[in-house]
Amino acid sequence: MKIHEYQGKELFRKFGLVTPRGFPCFSVDEAVEVAKKLAGSVWVVKAQIHAGGRGKGGGVKVAKTLAEVKQHAESILGMQLVTHQTAPGGQKVRRLLVEEGADIKKELYVGMVVDRVTQRACLMASSEGGMDIEEVAAKTPGKIHKVFIDPTAGLTDADAEDVSRKIGVPAQALKESRELLKALYRCFDETDASLAEINPLILTGQDRVIALDSKLNLDDNALFRHPDIVAMRDLDEEDPLEIEASKYDLSYISLDGSIGCMVNGAGLAMATMDTIKLFGGEPANFLDVGGGATAEKVTAAFKIMLSNPKVKCILVNIFGGIMKCDTIAAGVVTAAREVKLSVPLVVRMKGTNEDLGKKILADSGLPIISTGNMGEAGQKAVAAVKGVKS
Repeated sequence: MKIHEYQGKELFRKFGLVTPRGFPCFSVDEAVEVAKKLAGSVWVVKAQIHAGGRGKGGGVKVAKTLAEVKQHAESILGMQLVTHQTAPGGQKVRRLLVEEGADIKKELYVGMVVDRVTQRACLMASSEGGMDIEEVAAKTPGKIHKVFIDPTAGLTDADAEDVSRKIGVPAQALKESRELLKALYRCFDETDASLAEINPLILTGQDRVIALDSKLNLDDNALFRHPDIVAMRDLDEEDPLEIEASKYDLSYISLDGSIGCMVNGAGLAMATMDTIKLFGGEPANFLDVGGGATAEKVTAAFKIMLSNPKVKCILVNIFGGIMKCDTIAAGVVTAAREVKLSVPLVVRMKGTNEDLGKKILADSGLPIISTGNMGEAGQKAVAAVKGVKS
């Protein structure tokens, strides 16, 4: 689950991180009132969407008068903001963050992720703040410094100070940097985050260390422990089909292709999408129905896939283990009839009760294209799409 920058900063402050003062706004008038409330002579008007690169896309503006605050709020609020992390059509801006300006002497980067190799939280830090960390890693990997944190000890003073020195924090700011990094680790750990990032972390002219930005991604599997964070969810920022899928415990992600995929198991789903691409097609979604699919879940999955007008064919690829092939076959037949399926349907199933499942499909009277292996399924799905397009 993702949250907005201003929400991330609210959580940061609870753990003792220093951020600029600022408030969320939902209208132009509210933005001007917030600027008055903050006082000062410089304000920053920031679009709030679940994507990075907002500044490059025109979603972050500095204002030096209240008139400029109003002007920037009018131009940003309601715009379709396109960044390298949004879909080609961009994301509509429905919220703003107006905050006080900052005296930036140097921009740094710090972030927390889980490292799968060491199975520990990893603190990453760099002197190259304000840039995409992926670009820094690709071009100057030596400028990224990492600390793999012992969960029994937490982030130690020595490690926090050492990495602070390596990214250019001066001696007079080391104490503040150390406390900020330790607070970031506590925030990451106690909120069950999968990512906690500050880009940029700034040094001011007075050698203060301030989190100028925030990015927090939370582990969906741990949200039951954090009702306060769940309350921050912004459904406007999420794909409506993915929201609908979550109601049925379906793992669904929209993609840009034309072949809808329904698979049981995340690994098999990835392999199915690779097979489609191998034969020149493009998957329209990732959809894992899991090991406990029912006819209701399968029907819901079909409806969700067919809600995407780009879908020209559906490929069902099932390995029957705990989930029996006849159960899936019965669900497929029920779903196809209920939704009045109007696109080609390719089905490949192997495993428990495979023969019974195939018989159910054959006796259904539906125009189902049955296949014996995954390669054949991919080929037939791609061919079916070409047939629809022609």
